Amino acid sequence: MLSIWERNEFIKYDHVIIGSGIVGLTTAYFIKKKYPTKSVLVLERGLLPTGASTKNAGFACMGSLTEILDDLKIASEEEVLELFLLRKKGLERLQSILGKEKIGYQSNGSYELIFENEMPALEKIEYCNQLLRNEIKQDAFKLNNAKMQEFGFNGVTAMVENLCEGEIDTGLMMKNLIHLVSSMGVEIKTGCEVLSFNETSNQVEIICNNPVLNSELIFKANKLFICTNAFAKKLLPQANVTPGRGQVLITKPIPHLKFKGIFHFEEGYYYFREYKGCVLFGGGRNIDKQTEETTEFNLNQVIQQSLIEKLQTIILPNQDFEIDLQWTGIMAFGPTKKPIIAPYSENVWVGVRMGGMGVAIGSEVGYILSEMIDLNDK
Repeated sequence: MLSIWERNEFIKYDHVIIGSGIVGLTTAYFIKKKYPTKSVLVLERGLLPTGASTKNAGFACMGSLTEILDDLKIASEEEVLELFLLRKKGLERLQSILGKEKIGYQSNGSYELIFENEMPALEKIEYCNQLLRNEIKQDAFKLNNAKMQEFGFNGVTAMVENLCEGEIDTGLMMKNLIHLVSSMGVEIKTGCEVLSFNETSNQVEIICNNPVLNSELIFKANKLFICTNAFAKKLLPQANVTPGRGQVLITKPIPHLKFKGIFHFEEGYYYFREYKGCVLFGGGRNIDKQTEETTEFNLNQVIQQSLIEKLQTIILPNQDFEIDLQWTGIMAFGPTKKPIIAPYSENVWVGVRMGGMGVAIGSEVGYILSEMIDLNDK
């Protein structure tokens, strides 16, 4: 049930984007920047962005040493380099949109903890540096055992410094990104669940749930962009996308915390950082992958307990701490780490499956989407 005013002013848009995470918002930004007279609407099913964009650890990272070596087991050097550069370009793109201050960018060091069984990886440092050097004009990795004792970690055999990584405040970044696109005239509707979409020859209908009237509300667009990452299969059942839930926790402030920066271990499956005197720690999906292939935002107590135990035994040995918050975010994976950025049809485009690297690659994916579409009707 629509009024004449609603039908005339609130339903029809040039471009509709589903998903208000990093990919969706940067897609809206680049479209509106290039075509300021076009009407752009972003639809978000949650009251807040619902997925991983505001539920991650805030790592501005391009891949640890053991993660890259693991990637090379199933991908060519060219494919691994391509993914590394996508992360690099994405982070540069994000900074170009908002600037370092508005994303809370800091460079306090990035390190990978190496355990005894991973020591052979150190023999590959120069190989990986050489693979990446032509593109980044410096070494990506170097051995840095000097700080292990200073940081106070336990059971760690070696430590590799990642020279191209930093950290951001993803809450600050997303808030500023929302403010920016809104100031450009992009409309964002939250609490708007998209049920399905239909296409005609020159228009896309986006069917949404209207809970107040217990009915459906249909938006109409010339172009539709699906940027829902792990939730893509709801709208695109054939999409090769597997959800991957990430478990995260943060401690209360710890007096005299010995380290700053960001840290990885076990091929990037675990990651932690200092944030305002607290330790933010996430990961462990590898110990219960089948359970974590879900879009349900529940805590996995097995993994959460694993995080707490690793805090006690590796990161903060012989140190008291209290857990402040525990949460989950939903990532998306596939047979490769390459995201899906492609046309679905003449009027529908897809940018999903960020491979757990949405912070790094999301802005570049949004840019690529905006560049690939046919906007001859501008």
